[in-house]
Order: sequence, then structure tokens, then C-alpha cells
Amino acid sequence: MPHIVKSTILDAPTDTAWAMLRDFNGHDRWHPAVATSSIERAHASDKIGCIRRFKLKDGAELREQLLALSDLEQSFSYCLLDTPIPMFNYVAHVRLLPVTDGDRTFWHWESRFTTRPEDRDRITHMVAEDIYQAGFEAIRRHLKEAA
Repeated sequence: MPHIVKSTILDAPTDTAWAMLRDFNGHDRWHPAVATSSIERAHASDKIGCIRRFKLKDGAELREQLLALSDLEQSFSYCLLDTPIPMFNYVAHVRLLPVTDGDRTFWHWESRFTTRPEDRDRITHMVAEDIYQAGFEAIRRHLKEAA
């Protein structure tokens, strides 16, 4: 079972980073792979159990469900419900922590999932680099533009 753990430091306070990441339906505004996103049944994007349906720029459609969200801990968890990618039982956790040296943010993003053995290396690399690392870099750019 692949277990991906990625982290980074953002040059922004946690409240600023959390304001961007907290919106479970907001990743189409900052992640370079996401073209459009909407929450099914017009639920609020911070309602536990809400489902976001989004389309990637390559045309693939995915559905993810919000499992937990804590403003106090600046964290959320979600799972993948539908994807054309051969990965199963995907559950991810995002957590922000303050770095008091410079009023910065430590961003921790991790997931576990299963996949066919022949797809393991390719999909692990795709999640770690094309989703997580690309997300880190995009948020970093977005924070600089907003400043």
C-alpha cells in the first residue's frame, strides 16, 4: 500500500494559507491540474460529507468526499470516490502548522491508497509530484501574487 508523505514551508502565516486551503471546492482556483470544480447537491464546501466533482485539464473527472475539517487544527481529510486512475481506497490528510520563525506555515499532505502492483510506481510518482508538489508550488505562487 503506497503511503505518500510530502511537506513544505510556505512564506505566509497559517491563517492566510488556511483561508485558501480550507475551501474544499477552491482547488480549481489554485491547482494547475484542476480545470473546474463544484460541490454536489449545492452543499456548503465545509460540510462534512460534501462531495466535490471536478474535472482535470486533461478531461478526466473525479469525485472526492470531505471526511473531516477542523479550523482549530487547520486540517482536513478527504477520500477519493470515483476516478479513472486505477487507485483504490485513497484517503488523504492535510494539516497546517505554524512555523514561528518568520511567521511561516508548515504544510503536511499525506495519503494512503491501493493500486495494482504494476501501476504502483507510476501512480505513486504522479500523486507525489503532479498533485502534491505541483499544489505546493501553485499555492506558493498564488500567495506571492496575493501579497
